[in-house]
Amino acid sequence: MTPPGAAPAHARRRRRGRRDPREPAATTPSPADRHRRPAPAGGPPPYPNRRPSRTLPSSSSNRGRAAAMLLDTFGRVATDLRVSLTDRCNLRCTYCMPEEGLQWLAKPELLTDDEIVRLVRIAVTRLGVEELRFTGGEPLLRPGLTGLVERCAALEPRPRISLTTNGIGLERTAEVLRDAGLDRVNVSLDTLDPEVFQRMTRRKRHGDVLRGLAAARAAGLAPVKVNAVLMPGVNESEAPDLLAWALEHEYELRFIEQMPLDPQRGWQRAGMITAGDILAALRTRFTLTQEGEEARGSAPAERWLVDGGPGRVGVIASVTRPFCRACDRTRLTADGQVRTCLFATEESDLRGALRGGASDEELAARWRTAMWGKKAGAGIDDPEFVQPRRPMSAIGG
Repeated sequence: MTPPGAAPAHARRRRRGRRDPREPAATTPSPADRHRRPAPAGGPPPYPNRRPSRTLPSSSSNRGRAAAMLLDTFGRVATDLRVSLTDRCNLRCTYCMPEEGLQWLAKPELLTDDEIVRLVRIAVTRLGVEELRFTGGEPLLRPGLTGLVERCAALEPRPRISLTTNGIGLERTAEVLRDAGLDRVNVSLDTLDPEVFQRMTRRKRHGDVLRGLAAARAAGLAPVKVNAVLMPGVNESEAPDLLAWALEHEYELRFIEQMPLDPQRGWQRAGMITAGDILAALRTRFTLTQEGEEARGSAPAERWLVDGGPGRVGVIASVTRPFCRACDRTRLTADGQVRTCLFATEESDLRGALRGGASDEELAARWRTAMWGKKAGAGIDDPEFVQPRRPMSAIGG
């Protein structure tokens, strides 16, 4: 196995102008590549056939570290870990959860605080993870959240820690979480109208979200990002108003295309509000200047300066402008399953191995093997696309 950073023999032959007959002529993955099974355990791919999401270490002193990273067969490196803390939520957003009837995970199925910290430690110290985001469900419902943040913030090297939340409860916890080591928050808010909010979430909690946002800003959990999903016939006309409000309050607004993760499985691409629709609506009131790819990096959101800046707006277009090529994420569900993608239909069990006495290195090896098999893309446009059996609330955003 050729270490990352050292060009393998067929790559050296290619530099001299001769393509090795064993090497495919094209580097773009075929549809079959998207369903490629994990290679046997043993290390990273010899030569990435997609542009990596980050540069692999090339010096000899770093090759061992590269081999330990969460690499996939397309050369992408996962450095951003999303950890779902619970599948429960105190809202019932129509695009995320049914109003009733969900079967919650039983407490014994959930990872304990100690198990979460151990897996995060393995990810940070053995697998090269640099970013940690706690999600749900609603992570503020997790007992002991403050302690989890504090323990993860004490790891060396220290990961950057963020939280995706609906904002309910943030009013009383923002400062405590900041003091524990939380760096920033993303808060979901789809509308400025309390009645529309109730229609979309089936709860009367609009004021709680606004107060939570204000508390996060006051606590310095910056940049405070606001995530908004536009739904046809519900809040689709609110894009300019949401942006004006976000700029006024110094929040960074990000619109997210609705994704096929609804529990009712009623998502239809033909009826969704696209990134193009959102940008067209915003341009009726604002001048938008797109930032370059260098500024974006591996972030999912394309960003635009608004009226020359400094305010910005982002659009996460998972459906119409997928960013799979630069994806750097790995996901851990509340019940201890590794997911390589939001839309993955397969999971790798770490909880069973952990509770069965696996060592840290054995758990790390399982994680590497899972990420090795990550597909080239989410495949939403593929005729064979199958929606994950878990809704968004059970995966973690």
